[in-house]
Amino acid sequence: MNDLELQKMQTTLSNAIISALPKNHKNKEINHYYELISDYPKRGGKLIRGILLLLSAEAHAGKWQDALDVAVGLELFQNWILIHDDVEDESDERRGKPTLHKIIGDARAINVGDALHVYMWQVLNNLNLPKAFEIRDEFLQMIHRTAEGQHLELSWIENNNFDLGEKDYLEMVSRKTAYYTVVYPLMLGALAANKIPDKKILALGIDLGIAFQIRDDVLNLSQNDEYGKEFAGDLYEAKRTLILVKLFEQASKQEEKELKRILNKKRTTKTKADIDYVLSKIAKYNVLEQSQNYAEVKAARGLELFEDVFKILGRPAVTAHMSRLLESLAYRNS
Repeated sequence: MNDLELQKMQTTLSNAIISALPKNHKNKEINHYYELISDYPKRGGKLIRGILLLLSAEAHAGKWQDALDVAVGLELFQNWILIHDDVEDESDERRGKPTLHKIIGDARAINVGDALHVYMWQVLNNLNLPKAFEIRDEFLQMIHRTAEGQHLELSWIENNNFDLGEKDYLEMVSRKTAYYTVVYPLMLGALAANKIPDKKILALGIDLGIAFQIRDDVLNLSQNDEYGKEFAGDLYEAKRTLILVKLFEQASKQEEKELKRILNKKRTTKTKADIDYVLSKIAKYNVLEQSQNYAEVKAARGLELFEDVFKILGRPAVTAHMSRLLESLAYRNS
């Protein structure tokens, strides 16, 4: 597999996602609704999860074309949970544009997310693969884990809880991010190729998924707009990140009190001065570098285990593409 074939894979997947969604309706308002359903999918993105799934199918001696609908389902899953996540977090931006609920309101945005959820299951229910039942069951497990992780984070925010340790953060981010970002793409690709996934995929996927999320959190506070996200949005939303966990571990009692006062304010009442104060304490204790170093340790361990699992499959060209993709995912260097 060469770069041209990889580009073809990405283009085919992107087109297949849009093809899975409704197009036109004679009722003007329903037609507008159809346009809203396609909004987030048409905003682009690297389709990392879907591509990883397709490459995993190839690595397991299958054909990526046979796994295409599974990858479409995964990308539709990504889009509907992003819509709901944006509402729950009161986010302002998504992929460089205003979030859908900022454009059309919470109620209609939630309904659009629900619709994408339904189209996801429509694609999955029409699978014609030997392990279609197992694939649908793994989707259920993936949704369970992601919702559990989201519940943990939302509960911490609702209860103004910052008394969290590294273990708490890792459990949340493993469920909310790592499972659907790395673990399940690799597992679902294997199943689409009619193979049984290696049990070690769980461990490597969690390590790489954690690394991805920590790096994402670091970038959010690094004034780097390359990824289309609002600078310091995580602080405005008071997201419980490893950065904040490490900050609270090192802050003085007086600093801790002021940090909690600021972070517990509603997003709309936080001022630039509030955010600047939090950023100054993050800089004081060098928390970004500590978090980045932690992510790199996780990334290195996950990539090492990936090589152990996938090299023995005997598809070196595909494995090389996967390794580069996972490295860019974990280190966020491209």
